[in-house]
Amino acid sequence: MSQPLRAVLGEDQPIVREGIATILRKSGIDVVAAVDNAMDLIDATDEHRPDVVITDIRMPPGLEDDGLRAGQKIRATRPGTAVIVLSQYLDASYALDLVGDDPSGVGYLLKEKVASPQILIDAVERVVARDSALDPDVIAALLGRKRPEDPLAALTPKEREVLALMAEGHSNKGISEQQFVSVAAVERHVTGIFLKLGLSQTATGQHRRVLAVLRYLGQQ
Repeated sequence: MSQPLRAVLGEDQPIVREGIATILRKSGIDVVAAVDNAMDLIDATDEHRPDVVITDIRMPPGLEDDGLRAGQKIRATRPGTAVIVLSQYLDASYALDLVGDDPSGVGYLLKEKVASPQILIDAVERVVARDSALDPDVIAALLGRKRPEDPLAALTPKEREVLALMAEGHSNKGISEQQFVSVAAVERHVTGIFLKLGLSQTATGQHRRVLAVLRYLGQQ
């Protein structure tokens, strides 16, 4: 029998913290620590070595972006630990700071868009599986950032839609369900994206997928 996923939670609002912890536990996720500040979040992660860390952005001690910085540090020092940021702020720079040069195992969700417990649970499962879980509004904000040269200019509108769903962490099957097309059609779009972005065919499929998402996020 497989072991339940283990989570560390960082949220300074007690009601919100308990609500998220309850959602996770009801879904079979073991919340091994729930803390109210960024320093304790890092310490709890070091102590418990969870599968996933879920954190707010603005937390004590500074009440600015302490939770985000804690998430960045955890990703840097414990690369096997997935990190999800829950935020009430739509800020593309926050998302880019969190993603860094690798979108795998990271999520950025807007609190107001987490309309059901299953949205959060799905995001946890995706980031633990080393996919990404980025809110569509965050993706739109990232796409709207001005770049001196747009690496996506050669993509068709449909390829852009597919790439956006890739950035959200969807598999080809998931994209086919979202777009109401066959998996084979999605695979053709993905191949076209790889070719137009100049991603080497010698790289593995997953590696090219990560690189494509990075181009989409404007990191390369």
